[in-house]
Amino acid sequence: MSDVFNHGPHRETGNGGPCSAIRAIIPALEKDLGGVAVRRLLPADTLKSLGPFVFFDHLGPTYFPPGTGIDVRPHPHIGLATVTYLFEGEILHRDNLGNVQPIRPAEINWMTAGRGIVHSERTPPALRESGQVVHALQLWVALPEELEETNPSFSHYDAHQLPTIDRDGIALRILLGEAVGMSSPVKTCSPTLYFEARIEKGAVLALPDGVE
Repeated sequence: MSDVFNHGPHRETGNGGPCSAIRAIIPALEKDLGGVAVRRLLPADTLKSLGPFVFFDHLGPTYFPPGTGIDVRPHPHIGLATVTYLFEGEILHRDNLGNVQPIRPAEINWMTAGRGIVHSERTPPALRESGQVVHALQLWVALPEELEETNPSFSHYDAHQLPTIDRDGIALRILLGEAVGMSSPVKTCSPTLYFEARIEKGAVLALPDGVE
């Protein structure tokens, strides 16, 4: 695996277009999920999936004024997993396994639906009263065929459990998988890599080879 901290020059196309490392620029399609509009990047006409990821939803940043909030009512999932990550705000997860878990920035919620789970996602009462900004990603993960009927489960990981590194103008938080010698504690069902990168102007991030 190559080092993502690359001090080489930027690659330019010379015509203002994307560099050769970009496979596709995907236009987002707006979807309504229980009164909340998200921008769905996957699946797209040009790219149906990426590694095990089959849905990629981007919410916000959206301001919910006092008295309003997210109300994604109880709904089922089957045969897949979801991973939820927030940059800002808070969402309250509940499921039929008895889990009640607030999701806050830099934390990971991993929910394996398997043979079936029902969950809801709402704004916590105190934040509904005061108002808040929410900025989040939710990815849906295809399970290997042999795990599609596994028992449902839910795991939460606090921010301090996810490894981070900050050097040379690049701050990385490893959400899933392994990079730069660090491994996420999140248990996945297939090999993948998912990380948050904050890159200062002039710094260069070289993506690891061989990983979608």
